[in-house]
Amino acid sequence: MNQISRREFMIGAAGLTFAFALGLKSLRAAELGTRPMGKQFNPWVSIAPDGTISIISPAAEMGQGTLTALPLVVAEELDADWDMVRVVPAPIVEKLYGNPGFFGELKTARSNAVTSYFNELRTFGAQVRRVLMNNAASKWGVPVSELTTQPSVVLHARSNRRLSYGEIAQFGDVPRTAPQIGPEDLKEVSEFRLIGVKDVLRVELPLKVNGSAQYAIDVKLPGMLYGAVVRTPVENGTPKTIDDKKAKTIAGVVQIVRLPYGAGVVAKTPWAAFEAQKILSGGITWNRTGNGWGFDSEKTLPTWAADVADLTKPATLWWQQGKDPGALARASTTVEAVYTCDYAYHAQMEPLNCVASVAPNGKSAEVWVGTQSQTLALESAARDLGISREAIKLNAFLLGGAFGRRGHRQAEYITDALLLSRAVGRPVKVMWTREDDLKNGRMRPMSAHFLRANLDKSGKIVAWHTRLAGDRVSPFFDPVLYKVLKNRDDLLMDGVELPSYDIPNQIDEQLYRDAGMRTSPLRGISFLASKFVTEAFLDEIAAKRGVDPVALRLELLNNTQRGYAVVQRVAQMAQWGTPRPGRGLGVAFIDYQGSLLGGIAEVSVDRDSGKITVHTFWCAIDCGIPVQPENIVAQCEGSIVHGLGLALSERISYTDGAVNQSNFYDYVVPRMADVPEMHVEIMRTEEHPTGVGQMATPLLAPAVANAVAQLTGARLRQTPMTPERVKAALHA
Repeated sequence: MNQISRREFMIGAAGLTFAFALGLKSLRAAELGTRPMGKQFNPWVSIAPDGTISIISPAAEMGQGTLTALPLVVAEELDADWDMVRVVPAPIVEKLYGNPGFFGELKTARSNAVTSYFNELRTFGAQVRRVLMNNAASKWGVPVSELTTQPSVVLHARSNRRLSYGEIAQFGDVPRTAPQIGPEDLKEVSEFRLIGVKDVLRVELPLKVNGSAQYAIDVKLPGMLYGAVVRTPVENGTPKTIDDKKAKTIAGVVQIVRLPYGAGVVAKTPWAAFEAQKILSGGITWNRTGNGWGFDSEKTLPTWAADVADLTKPATLWWQQGKDPGALARASTTVEAVYTCDYAYHAQMEPLNCVASVAPNGKSAEVWVGTQSQTLALESAARDLGISREAIKLNAFLLGGAFGRRGHRQAEYITDALLLSRAVGRPVKVMWTREDDLKNGRMRPMSAHFLRANLDKSGKIVAWHTRLAGDRVSPFFDPVLYKVLKNRDDLLMDGVELPSYDIPNQIDEQLYRDAGMRTSPLRGISFLASKFVTEAFLDEIAAKRGVDPVALRLELLNNTQRGYAVVQRVAQMAQWGTPRPGRGLGVAFIDYQGSLLGGIAEVSVDRDSGKITVHTFWCAIDCGIPVQPENIVAQCEGSIVHGLGLALSERISYTDGAVNQSNFYDYVVPRMADVPEMHVEIMRTEEHPTGVGQMATPLLAPAVANAVAQLTGARLRQTPMTPERVKAALHA
């Protein structure tokens, strides 16, 4: 009997699965290229004589499928044969390829790429189609109005003539000024044959399946060394003393480099660098600069919770709706509650890493990195070296997950590689271990929330008041954008508003807190906390009124037709109201930047251990025109799993300003056995497409909390809902 290793088996199994996928006759597959081929018809589209169509994609691919989605939009209006398309990552030219949703920066975040680029990409595709048709009309001497197109072909029905796009590329002229394209020149949604089709294969998936996909962590350069860094455990700390004698004795260590924020090891192998890093970490004392030293999250969170509930504590107005704030003081019934949320870590699959090669004179450099923002990565590198961004060549790679962690204005992992390379005069690859990544993570902020709702005699909510105390995010994550937004911390506060619900008077306030921790958006951004809080609180109101939670939401959504339909549909999917002995159902609704989602969780609770098990999760989503339906379902499923961990187990705590957790044994992410059965349904509409990449993540916590309350009567008002917290609530 032949013996094969587990690795050989897995490679074979993956290849077999891929072979089956490629065997599907309906599968449409473009390929990933490195540079455009043929004649350039506009900055986005080039066509080669053999019919190959190169389409530029400006998106960073981190598993969300946007690298494919954006060219698909161009190809739809171009009427391209998708099998002949090569997707080419965009060069770093913001003027041509910058994201309109990020002030023209090359940046992929907030699930806004398709939303932001959609209209202009359709126009660019239609312009090239018009140029191709004009050239065919000129060659044949016929009016362009008599021409039509089929995939990659221009047709003249009267004479039964046809020209492929490749043939036209050989003789066609490209006008200096692009044709004017108006809305009437674009396809009707009913005419789409690529957008909304289920079987468009993501262009990078074949490379991931066969193992040839390249990430920055795979880069190898001649003469390359390896770096590892010991950095201050608390933001803005600096090294006071560095004892590197023992670290230098490790075989393979080339140099120990003092850094503004710690010290770096440069070695001939990564293992030597990691071993020396571990020894070096015990040889550094720190100047306690920065305001995070002494911070204890377990002690601070109750203080924040008390502050938000104390209405004499000053707060800043964030958002207001309605002209009768006095309604807060006039009511037949008042419902109040305080909720809290812990810090949380991104836990992306690929820890942070970067390769850098700084020229001997320090006046130029080349960088290999996976980044959500080519613009910010270049700017970060330029600041690190004190040179212009034009003197830096950036090679952007696929990302092994990001969730917001690879989109900061100051990229520490790039800084590590650049400073170490400059110090030793050779290329250096820096790889953060999981412990590095967690200890030095930029976390979803901790927050405390006070909510008060006033109800009139009929039970209608006439006034809504929230107060949020939370650690600052925007000033640390992107201080430049923070100023552009006039010092509004939207990364902390977005989602506290309830624009879809019929609540005439709303006031939302912020109690600004700066604990000095490293913070960041995390998949779902501020909606993770704000929607847990608001949707769980709505169930408390439903209980107070004695009405069904789904019925309450439908009542509040009576003027929001699409939202009403989403909640109604997810209730049908879950057969809401059907008794389930030993299990509870909980519902949540989210209006997330125009994407409307309803979620229902089916749970059970082990009263002895306090463990919550989510058995089934249903999700209905209306995200407008679904550009890649199968990918939307996959994205929602991934969001559900991520949201499950954030709801039940994932938490970060701090003592003396330093992270207590260090790896996946004490930062617990969902295991395969924890993943529920998932049912995701797309509610197709013809609205402008909105985001999907993270929109389902915030559904989990409120739906689960509401299901537990329905089953046990216990209200869970803190995430994550750990077994210890569940037991405490059950026995309260």
